[in-house]
Amino acid sequence: MKRREFIASAAALALLPMQAFALTTAQAEVLVNKVVVDINRVIASGKSLSGMIADFEAIFKRYGDVNIIARSALGADARRLSASQERAYVSAFTGYISRKYGKRFNEFVGGRIEVTGGRQVKSFFEVQATAILPGQSPFGVNFLVSDKSGKDLFFDMVIEGISLRLTEKSEIGAMLDKNRGNIDGLIADLKKAG
Repeated sequence: MKRREFIASAAALALLPMQAFALTTAQAEVLVNKVVVDINRVIASGKSLSGMIADFEAIFKRYGDVNIIARSALGADARRLSASQERAYVSAFTGYISRKYGKRFNEFVGGRIEVTGGRQVKSFFEVQATAILPGQSPFGVNFLVSDKSGKDLFFDMVIEGISLRLTEKSEIGAMLDKNRGNIDGLIADLKKAG
């Protein structure tokens, strides 16, 4: 075998595992089932709101594509972040999201979330779930899942048809406008918000 053929063969073999391990609908559903089990456990824990929020932050960090969600919410302004600002922004954003949505999930106490199915949508997967709460009609809580960051993670959550990413893009944009485009001011506001 000539050197060029060997290199070409090795390159082809190196690509095989990536193709073999591409995300599937079943794997996306497994991820979301883990998220839902953890969320249901927190909802049923009887912890204080602050304890639940800390648990939700851990869930968000474990299963969410936090960097993608945070950068997406900031939009084009994410390109002008310094490395230290990016770390501070992502950390502040994570706390903000955990507080905001932790309070929302606090409304789920006495209820549960059930995964109902999944489907491929272009280059990602949508996993549908239903929130079942006492005294309310069930409603959808869907997760958009991708492996583009090298791990199976959700990059958006859609509650009752409202996208977390798109909602937060609007909220973060308004906060940035309030701070006249000052990223450090935005970071300070995120630390207090939620």
